[in-house]
Amino acid sequence: MNKLAPAFVLLTTLLAAAAPSQAQFLTPQPEQQQAAQTAAPDDGTLDRIVAIVDEDVVLKSELNRAVGQILAQYRRNPQQLPPRPVLERQVLDRLIMTRLQVAKAGQSGVRIGDVEIDQAVGNIARTNKMDVDQLRAAIARDGLSYEEFRRNLHDELLTQRLRQRVAQSTQVSDAEVDIMLAGNSLKSGEVHLAHILVGVPDGASAEQIQAAREKAERVQREAAAPGADFAAIAIRSSDGQDALDGGDLGWRRYDQVPEMFADLLQGMGPGQVSPAVRGPSGFHILKLVEQRAQGKQLVTEFHAQHMMVKVNELVSEADAEKKINELRRRIEAGEDFAKLAKSDSDDATSANAGGDMGWFPIDTYGPQVGEVISNLKDGEISQTFRSNAGFHFVKRLGMRELDRTEEARRTQAREAIQQRKAEDEFDNLLRQLKAEAYIEYRLAGYDSKGEPTGS
Repeated sequence: MNKLAPAFVLLTTLLAAAAPSQAQFLTPQPEQQQAAQTAAPDDGTLDRIVAIVDEDVVLKSELNRAVGQILAQYRRNPQQLPPRPVLERQVLDRLIMTRLQVAKAGQSGVRIGDVEIDQAVGNIARTNKMDVDQLRAAIARDGLSYEEFRRNLHDELLTQRLRQRVAQSTQVSDAEVDIMLAGNSLKSGEVHLAHILVGVPDGASAEQIQAAREKAERVQREAAAPGADFAAIAIRSSDGQDALDGGDLGWRRYDQVPEMFADLLQGMGPGQVSPAVRGPSGFHILKLVEQRAQGKQLVTEFHAQHMMVKVNELVSEADAEKKINELRRRIEAGEDFAKLAKSDSDDATSANAGGDMGWFPIDTYGPQVGEVISNLKDGEISQTFRSNAGFHFVKRLGMRELDRTEEARRTQAREAIQQRKAEDEFDNLLRQLKAEAYIEYRLAGYDSKGEPTGS
């Protein structure tokens, strides 16, 4: 049996937790909701609605499948999971938020076609060193139908595209970049973080805020204790979207860390856990797992001349190859490269400059050209090679290394500001979607607003 790579396991888990009903874009009528309550799920028991989200529903069978994927992922470490009722509520919240994001993406005109889904499936297969047929077999062994997997992948791509749209809409001015750089607030290096959120609902009462504060302080003491398993505590106790991943936020550049988290990291060392700090969505606890430094930003650039003969309806492949070889022979015999490039090269970009490509980083013209130039010595002419456009050869004129640290810092500052703005805007969007939606919980042990009933 093939052992699935962690990336695949994580994806199938996340996608299972984002599984839509088959009537995703239909308006359920009362009789349809009644039918959904009595539909038979996979285990043969009567199905029922566990949440209503605007005009959509989440079924118990969907919740069971999503929870089943989580249980399968943690089958070797079941003690890391919270009690079944808490786990069901975490997964249900993720299902609900995915429903809202998918609906918002659709309203915003975001579309994902079959071609994009096919490409994503192919990428997942390659990541796991499989072909698509092997991937389908692995999905089946995980208890998920291929059709359901594709539907889930469609929704995952939709939510990613929605997040990208929010990010693309954020603007960063030069003045904001100047202020960040002048204030020396831009840190270099990267950090690996883990996170716990003890949520506070919108419009929470003083009693609810105090209860959340007490819980956060209790969780923080547990997480900061010597030998504590932060991931297991996050799975049991966190209300964050990353809870079922053990709160793992992965590696991020310092400048990509949200401002509030950056403040918490001040003075922390690897392995340390921050105090619980109040934020817009609740109380946050952060663990600095690892950190690594960032050195100078050195960029290698090449200077070259280029000759090209196109293959088209007027020039056959054989004729183009014959011509490029003749041009190379003439230059090797001593004719002037620049003069021949101006008269015979089909590269509109460089021909008028005598084939001069200027200085450029190795990946500017793609991996094929980069590999050819990197294997040459200064003054050496390459062998001819074929591309989609025609036949080429290049002459390497020089190589240099430039210190782009300051330029990189400015780019880094701009990206950091943009990411922080985008994350804030997306978090605000999620809170707005949830606040404006009609959400009714029908999960055992919780009232219609999702609050525990104590039963």
